[in-house]
Amino acid sequence: MLNMIRPVLDRVTTPAGRALARTPITPNAITVIGALGVSAGALALFPAGELFAGTIVCTFFVLADMLDGALARVKGTSGPWGAFLDSTLDRVADASVFGGLMLWFMFGGHSRLLAGVALFCLVSGMLVSYAKARAEGLGYRCDVGIAERSERLLIGLVAAGLSGLGVPYVLAIGLWSLAVLSAVTFGQRVVAVRQASRAGKGGEG
Repeated sequence: MLNMIRPVLDRVTTPAGRALARTPITPNAITVIGALGVSAGALALFPAGELFAGTIVCTFFVLADMLDGALARVKGTSGPWGAFLDSTLDRVADASVFGGLMLWFMFGGHSRLLAGVALFCLVSGMLVSYAKARAEGLGYRCDVGIAERSERLLIGLVAAGLSGLGVPYVLAIGLWSLAVLSAVTFGQRVVAVRQASRAGKGGEG
């Protein structure tokens, strides 16, 4: 759903990409720094109960990570390795966010139930991404779903940040909603590939 605002984001990130192109920084370096920053912020601050600070750190590095694609386009260095690295490290960052929240609920004296929900969000998010990657590897398009990576991360971070500011129940509501949306998205992708395979569109011979 957030893909609809991508043209707006491109108008912001492209000038930044041009500025970065005049430096020795590479797109892959930005990708690695972004993933490490999100992971460090989530795993160091969320389990300690610093939800708002953790959200600020994670959001900063998520936004910084958006520049890798803009820089690659400006430099003309887009390629399979960069795409693989970006996609793989995105999974590491996502796992760190929801893993950090799970640890907070486990050891912060809050709720083992919500720790389980955070774990479900982590696993289901991985399944959503895997379903798309596996389908595309077999020759099927699988870009359907109501909650792609950007939506899932947005919901998780906004809920964590508001909870850190003292808004009651918002993190629980956010995680339960995300769990449902992730499960629905996974189901949508499974159904889409099933329908495409029946129709004979793509796939291995």
